[in-house]
Amino acid sequence: MEGLDTLTRSLARRTPEQLAALLTRHAEPLARRPAPTELRGLATALWSYETLHHLVLHLDHPRLRILATTARLSQERTGRTAPAPGADYQSLMAHRLSFAHLAGEPVPPQDVFTALGADRPGPARSAAEAALRALYDDGLAAPTEDGAVVVPPRLPQLLGTDDLGPFRPDAPRLAPDPSADPGMPAAPVPATSPYDESRAAAAAFAATLERLLASLATQPAALRKSGGLAVREIKRLAKAAGATEPHVRLLLDLALAAELIALTRTPSGITALPTGAYDDWLARPPGARLAPVLAAWSALWAVPTHTPFGETPTALVRGGDRHAPALRHALLAALDTVPSGAGAPLPPLPATDAPEQREPVDGPLADLLRAADWYRPLAVTRQPMAEERAAHTLHEAAYLGLVAHGTLTPLGRALLNGPDALAEPLGDLLPPPLEQAHFQADLTAVVPGRPSAALAGLLASAADRESEEHAVTWRFTPASVRRALDTGHSADTLLTELTGASATGALPQPLHYLVRDAARAHGRMRVLPAACCIRSDDETLVRELAGHRGLRDLALRVIAPTVLVSGRPPTATLDALRAAGYAPALESDTGTTTVERLPSHRSQAPAPARDPHAPLHLARRLLGREQPQEEPLTGRN
Repeated sequence: MEGLDTLTRSLARRTPEQLAALLTRHAEPLARRPAPTELRGLATALWSYETLHHLVLHLDHPRLRILATTARLSQERTGRTAPAPGADYQSLMAHRLSFAHLAGEPVPPQDVFTALGADRPGPARSAAEAALRALYDDGLAAPTEDGAVVVPPRLPQLLGTDDLGPFRPDAPRLAPDPSADPGMPAAPVPATSPYDESRAAAAAFAATLERLLASLATQPAALRKSGGLAVREIKRLAKAAGATEPHVRLLLDLALAAELIALTRTPSGITALPTGAYDDWLARPPGARLAPVLAAWSALWAVPTHTPFGETPTALVRGGDRHAPALRHALLAALDTVPSGAGAPLPPLPATDAPEQREPVDGPLADLLRAADWYRPLAVTRQPMAEERAAHTLHEAAYLGLVAHGTLTPLGRALLNGPDALAEPLGDLLPPPLEQAHFQADLTAVVPGRPSAALAGLLASAADRESEEHAVTWRFTPASVRRALDTGHSADTLLTELTGASATGALPQPLHYLVRDAARAHGRMRVLPAACCIRSDDETLVRELAGHRGLRDLALRVIAPTVLVSGRPPTATLDALRAAGYAPALESDTGTTTVERLPSHRSQAPAPARDPHAPLHLARRLLGREQPQEEPLTGRN
């Protein structure tokens, strides 16, 4: 247990702010365990097999190589070795279950550097020292009192079969060096810059997500009993959002991860519908809307647009691909080394035929994967379907405005630096929305930019969205104007609101004619509301019910000698009739008596509010430096 003692002492030497930073960086794996009540409990959680399994996926080559080398040297000092690369399953399990391998010996840093070929001053030595300091900061290694290195004793179980190759201190660069081959032709300059591509993609992505959530707010999507959305629901939402089905699956999973939608249990099953956070989200500026969604993408345990061979595409299924976040980071980090104009186009998405029929991937994608391996060695090419998952991840990044022309956009670079850095580039990419439109004689309305929510709602209520690129176009038709009249508009109120939204303060004459003509034809036929019917062969009883003062809330109306219509639903009508002393029976639409059952309602508990200061409070408690509670001030609620 010497390793845990060393780590505990190392944690105790930190300030509350330093310990809170460690808790924040490792929040995801630590959240799967009970909150520690003492520093040794935190040390145990950090060096547990499950937490280590998650953390080592996010280590780059130098840090992972330091860990693996230290673990090997520690075993050699105790006379134990890890399984050889390529060991069979029985050998691995025997090694994992051998408690003798759960102990380790401290190793002097110089021995580690010598084993890596970094024993002399230089770039390799500097990289190794920096990697060791980073491991200390993250609690993945701990220094003893005499400066030796202690690493988690469970590392051989995780890294014993991984051959990480020679120590590579520097990240590879994808872009070729022009000086190496003067005869190499210059790459063609793209017609648009990565910034322009990112701005167009972010605007389209934001508008599509808004339409998708608005459609869910109008008609929640029902999930299958086996989990996930049915194909017909995805097709419906794709049509409403104006997006492809893979992009709808992506946006749905991102909205769920960003808590803009929730899966709610109802008597008819589980449905997906917007949460209360969706209303707050709509009130934010355009850039602020995308920040939590992009942050959700970086941490999502799935590649939503990728469906392995033999599986049915679906959405809103909690992902189990723990390698996906590390894969994204590695690909973005590798693309960050490519200067503007030197990148390769997006790789084609792999075909959907059987895996054994696919040819090995070569060319720019293979080069990218080899470079990305340095940033996350355990999450890229060592995983199944690496090329497929990488290609889909790159296409997702381009759709979100993070990648363009084979390199990172400013937005992608900001996400690579952390979700907190997204505010500035998003504010620059998505300026304030426009409040007015240009109405034209061909019965279209054009917004040369992003419309505000109020303007988009007004135009969507009376016109059909026709196109969306740099400008958004709506077209007025008799059917679309009738839709506005159905929602309570009159010709005068609709024309007044449209005039107020006009950039010129006036509307073209053809639009006036269209609205007036639609209003004249509207309402010639009337449909009366009736929540349910009451039927009885006793005409005297029907007249008695119609005149009963205690049943006036039902708004009963006689439409035939033996039939009344009620303005309340069947359940409320039954309750009112029974309260008045009658004995009605519930009848189905086929004329048979229905056996009544009490409905079972379940409400989803609200998610607990996230306290941004919780890591610091926990750090102070673990260090025994908890600040005393302040006395409450009088005169405040």
